[in-house]
Amino acid sequence: MTDIPVAPPPKSRLRLALESDVFYTFRRSPVAVISALVVLVLLVSAIFAPWIASTNPFDPASLNLMNGFTPPLEPNAFTGDSFLLGTDDQGRDVFSTILYGMRISLFVGVAAVAFAMVLGITLGLISGYVGGWVETIIMRVADVQLTFPSILVAMLIFGIAKGITPVEYRDQMAIWVLILAIGLSDWVQFARVVRGATLVEKNKEYVQAARLIGRKPGAIMLRHILPNVLSPVLVIATISLALAIIAEATLSFLGVGAPPTQPSLGTLIRIGQGFLFSGEWWILFFPACTLLALALSVNLLGDWLRDALNPRLR
Repeated sequence: MTDIPVAPPPKSRLRLALESDVFYTFRRSPVAVISALVVLVLLVSAIFAPWIASTNPFDPASLNLMNGFTPPLEPNAFTGDSFLLGTDDQGRDVFSTILYGMRISLFVGVAAVAFAMVLGITLGLISGYVGGWVETIIMRVADVQLTFPSILVAMLIFGIAKGITPVEYRDQMAIWVLILAIGLSDWVQFARVVRGATLVEKNKEYVQAARLIGRKPGAIMLRHILPNVLSPVLVIATISLALAIIAEATLSFLGVGAPPTQPSLGTLIRIGQGFLFSGEWWILFFPACTLLALALSVNLLGDWLRDALNPRLR
């Protein structure tokens, strides 16, 4: 009597992910591994800032003006307190301000990219699948927007949105207006890439089969075409996250971004810039290094993901 071969149990999704080509290239790339670790450390630090920071630097009750301008790791001349990265002009711990400011920068960056991605994918799918005058209008708007620097578009949208917001709600809505401004300035690249991929996918057999069985255009775009155009979108989203964080820091540095009650890394850099030439270098230096590490690591991850998902480079 011969034994009947037993089929091996199906592999879990985690197992399949660990055995994929993308994870293999990730393990073989030291730059990608180090960048991922830096992003993970900064992200965890921002999420758990209330538990990691010694105090809430934006709570007026916790401030002591006598601790102002304390250099890093040096005791204050009046209180004797010492701080890892020093203090600013208001006696706020720079390390704590960086953790809380990084939360604002990451939230604005992720939310702005998510908004730009949803808007760009939607318009790209519609323009590529529908075509005609709809495609012409969407793409001409995109072409016009591409003629202006994205930071200027973001400043224009921020100024208009803030101008129509009631004065009593401006500080409360400033973060959301900032997300709207950055998102509306970055949707074009998503739309152009998705449109080009949709023009290719809509002529393939599986889309023709979906039409023959009576699928509606909306269902075809969402359930059939969209999953096949997401690879380049993920790459663009990763790179756009670094650009969105830098755009938020730029706007906040120029004084048109996050409000003083919710300062981001850009706001902290703007505050530190005013004390750079008077000798208090640490107020600017440490927030700037944090922003540089965050943006550079996300950008390097985007470069690795672009190469990993490119079949021509495998």
